[in-house]
Amino acid sequence: MGKYDPLKAFLESQPIEQVSMTFAEIERLLGVPLPKSKQYPAWWSNNPSNNTMTKAWLDAGFTTEQVDTANEKLTFRRLKPRFPTGSTGAEVSRVGWLARLRAELGGTVQVQPGWDLTNPTGEIWAAEQE
Repeated sequence: MGKYDPLKAFLESQPIEQVSMTFAEIERLLGVPLPKSKQYPAWWSNNPSNNTMTKAWLDAGFTTEQVDTANEKLTFRRLKPRFPTGSTGAEVSRVGWLARLRAELGGTVQVQPGWDLTNPTGEIWAAEQE
């Protein structure tokens, strides 16, 4: 079991879309103190390569918002409804955040066959007016 698995399990078990917590509540849940970097808003960013704790809340299907490092509190918000139509909690928890993102964005952009996105379009943008 990973150090931040209790947070992931806790978030996955929540029936609500938004979970507000203090840093102290997170520490009690984990059974260990948060690192000193908790004082920096960037540590709480939703960048999956940021730190291992970030992966825990993203894998649980949540993002952070309203991070208040001065008062040591934040809100976790569910990325999408708890269980999509026709799925179960087990299916949702097995799918990583990137796979869920791909599923959500699937079909939103279509590239015509044979179109090379790396080729310049030939479009010339108007020069800035002085």
